[in-house]
Amino acid sequence: MHIVSLQKYVYNYIMKREEKLIVYAFIDSQNLYMSVTRDIRKNHTLIYEGWTLDYHKFRRYLADKFHVKKAFLFIGYIPQNKDLYHMLVSSGYELIFKQTVKDPSGKAKGNVDAEIVLYASAILFQSYDKAVIVSGDGDFRCLLEFLKNRNKLGALIIPNNKSESRLLVPFQKFKVFLSRERKRLEG
Repeated sequence: MHIVSLQKYVYNYIMKREEKLIVYAFIDSQNLYMSVTRDIRKNHTLIYEGWTLDYHKFRRYLADKFHVKKAFLFIGYIPQNKDLYHMLVSSGYELIFKQTVKDPSGKAKGNVDAEIVLYASAILFQSYDKAVIVSGDGDFRCLLEFLKNRNKLGALIIPNNKSESRLLVPFQKFKVFLSRERKRLEG
């Protein structure tokens, strides 16, 4: 009976400490969207079926599971998407817009990787205790190493375990695969 009481005390102490930490999420919106929604085939066989992420449920998930106080969603700005931006803000995200350009086929492009690195490692670095990075992109390896070496990496949420970069292998203990939360987060 004594051991159970001690375990509860330690658990409650850790949980209260975790709740006091300031945790920010840095979300690569393009990687999140594409990795969740696109089907993946290997040798003409479907190995991953895309699904629709409910962004409101995802924001609540970040708060409940990781105690995220602020969720920064990095996204290319396209004037026609104002309703999307409004929905994301009303769901609790802080949007960081990247200017977009059109590729030769007329499709809008806006790479947010540099902005995520800049915000997480410099602009907001002193404002949070732990960072949750949402992306399966290996381009963030340098940021992940930077955060890990400073004890600020809280978690690495990879949208799809079938499309993560091999460059993220050293971060196994930080990984959470969003595809495993599909039933909870599907819209």
